Amino acid sequence: MKLQYINKTNTCQIKENAGVTYITFPKLEQYNDEMLHGFSTRLGGVSKEHLGFMNLSFTRGDEIEAVSENHRRFAKALGYDESKLVFSNQVHLTNFYKVTSKDCGKGITRESDILEIDGLVTNEPDVPLITFYADCVPLFFYDPEKKVIAMAHSGWKGTVERIGAKMVSYMGTEYGSKPEDIICAIAPSICQKCYEVSEDVALRFLEVFGDEYGDALLYKKENGKYQLNLHKACEITLLDAGIRPEHLDITDICTCCNPEFLFSHRASNGMRGNLAGVMMLRE
Repeated sequence: MKLQYINKTNTCQIKENAGVTYITFPKLEQYNDEMLHGFSTRLGGVSKEHLGFMNLSFTRGDEIEAVSENHRRFAKALGYDESKLVFSNQVHLTNFYKVTSKDCGKGITRESDILEIDGLVTNEPDVPLITFYADCVPLFFYDPEKKVIAMAHSGWKGTVERIGAKMVSYMGTEYGSKPEDIICAIAPSICQKCYEVSEDVALRFLEVFGDEYGDALLYKKENGKYQLNLHKACEITLLDAGIRPEHLDITDICTCCNPEFLFSHRASNGMRGNLAGVMMLRE
């Protein structure tokens, strides 16, 4: 499968294990003995039709048995116990939740009370966190000094509210993490040429980020709409929060450009499953 890239300077790694294809990030992989991480693709699952194949969401109208089998396969490929997964409940806000071992299974083996949460964080080992995507930006965080992992779901609303910076601050307040120690990755999401937004959204970004980044962040088209670069906005936010450039991986794969490889809400007009990011501290 030939992938369409949005830049050539920052890369992620495409891997296959146990018949499942997934994505990892080199800067996080340096700490594989301490934590695991991965971002799913459409390949390797059992779901059918527009949900095929690796749909990891129970809320897209898929068969429960198929989603459960997809989770088993993804967990086997990465190396965690899917029955311990802790699900997020994403609503495009900037609320976070401190996960403990008492939360294991919430969302997959039992009903979850983790509501209106777009970011999960923990310092406890053997507690896998999972967040879901289909064009929005997945943000991964790891502090190797304090042994803390976190993930945040950054759609345009979360991005303009600088959810990445808020997570860095939250990790500092709750666990003592220092921005200069945190390793981050910006995972696959929609690229600028695919992401058209209305003027009201564009003006909100200009209000928050200013116009110093020019077309690299936002540009207006003849139809009065704008093309927005969520990757760039997240990069700016993380660097402004104190993340070191050498500690940041930025994906070069667009969900919308690659609808056969990744689920995209825009490319499919909403007829799609969900991708997922997973992180877990090792024992």
